[in-house]
Amino acid sequence: MMSVEPSGGARLRIDGLVEHARDFEVDELAAMPAGAHVRVAAEGGSKRVGEGVELVALLDLVQPRPEATHLTLHADHDDFHVSVPLVEVRGQGVVAYERDGVRLDRATGGPIRFLIRDPSACHTGELDECANVKYLSRLELTARKGRDTRPLDDAAHAALHAQDHA
Repeated sequence: MMSVEPSGGARLRIDGLVEHARDFEVDELAAMPAGAHVRVAAEGGSKRVGEGVELVALLDLVQPRPEATHLTLHADHDDFHVSVPLVEVRGQGVVAYERDGVRLDRATGGPIRFLIRDPSACHTGELDECANVKYLSRLELTARKGRDTRPLDDAAHAALHAQDHA
């Protein structure tokens, strides 16, 4: 018998400098009002395509505190972390949970992944391609830049993308 990862068990935690820390199950994300949903399409056959909920809709629910300046994206599955300025990512971020009507699984970076609508090329800004985070498990709001494990040199960067396309 084939084993299928249940989407209902996947959770996204949003905490840190928020008024209402909260866990979101994938089914809760899917049930959010239609106006909160968006599709992200990438050029050139990229795996960074999906449907999900706008980050701003989730932030409205948890209510970031005024001192929150950064959003740190945590992927516990592969110990990858990215910290970006909240003001820059607020209108660009999408918490994706499906692609073409099918729930994301580990092979597609799921069950939850973070996508940026219009990322810059890697090494060119805070909201670069490497800020598209697979296996997203937590969003943490902080008063300063948090943990960021994006590669700093070209060799490490190439290795990361080779993994992503494997």
